[in-house]
Amino acid sequence: MQLVLDQEQQELRSAVRGLLAEHAPPQRVRELAEADGHDARLWRRLSAELGVTGLVVPEEHGGAGAGHVERAVVLEELGRALAPVPFLASAVLATDVLLALDDTAAQAELLPAMVSGELVAAVAWDQESVPSATRRDGAWVVDGRARRVVSGDIADVVLVQATTGQGTAWFRVRGEHVARTPLRTLDPTRRLVDLDFAAAPAEPLSTSDPDAVRARVRDLAAVALSAEQLGGMARVLEMTAEYAKVRVQFGRAIGSFQGVKHRLADMCCALEQAEAAVRYAAWAADAAAEELPLAAALVQVLVAPATFQAAADTVQLHGGIGYTWEHDAHLYYKRAKTSELLLGTPDQNRARLADLLQV
Repeated sequence: MQLVLDQEQQELRSAVRGLLAEHAPPQRVRELAEADGHDARLWRRLSAELGVTGLVVPEEHGGAGAGHVERAVVLEELGRALAPVPFLASAVLATDVLLALDDTAAQAELLPAMVSGELVAAVAWDQESVPSATRRDGAWVVDGRARRVVSGDIADVVLVQATTGQGTAWFRVRGEHVARTPLRTLDPTRRLVDLDFAAAPAEPLSTSDPDAVRARVRDLAAVALSAEQLGGMARVLEMTAEYAKVRVQFGRAIGSFQGVKHRLADMCCALEQAEAAVRYAAWAADAAAEELPLAAALVQVLVAPATFQAAADTVQLHGGIGYTWEHDAHLYYKRAKTSELLLGTPDQNRARLADLLQV
């Protein structure tokens, strides 16, 4: 296991950070948050020019054949910038579903277009609201509602886990066959929608164990989301440390006060713990499949609340300006809270970790 990034991984980080600094500054993120929430030009550059959307995709499908450590590096930078692109939906969730399936034909057809950014895919897999699939006139159709689908508003293809008479199965549905209802959520920088299927034509995807696909994708999603949260945590710590050096009260920079120093030190310690956990979980995803479920549960329990605490401390340490719409602190605060709940509540995540530890 390697907890320190090597030279190539550092260069990957620099390339992505440089591109995001140019195309996704805070003002641009704000503009898109108030508009459609998606930067198509940035998405094309990330996919077509840097090729980061295919880091875990085998070369035979147009990917880089790298690994989850490299993908985690990219996610850290996307989280650091709150980049308005559908990376989590298409390059993480949908890509991992396709790679976990046994359907080589679907992989060959969809993955190259997803890697190039020409096609955006989303995944509908909410356990609280599961669509159903039936055969009618010799073809499969999907009915029902899928809730809180990440980037479902712009998805060209939706991969959906649906119930059938023989259990669950995976299907793909073309975007034009679903009705989309945008949700008004806490975080304006990540769009969620409800998708309604009404006899939507669907193509079954081959797999011998649909639930095993879901379990692996969920573990990988936990690792990816934690990496994104790590990037956000690093950025709010930077913002707060910079502010503490220049904000003066009672004739002194607020960073000289012991109470502020201790809060910043706590944030720094939490960041270093989170970074170690993310590096371990990403390594497990690549090299130790038997350790992945526990590593994914651990990183989720550790990083999500730490990120939210750091974001909350950032708002408080910025004083009154941190509560205003004009300051970026509240964007990170809202993203931290919604990400903390995206794959389950903290109680559910802790219960899952306890089950895996058999305590």
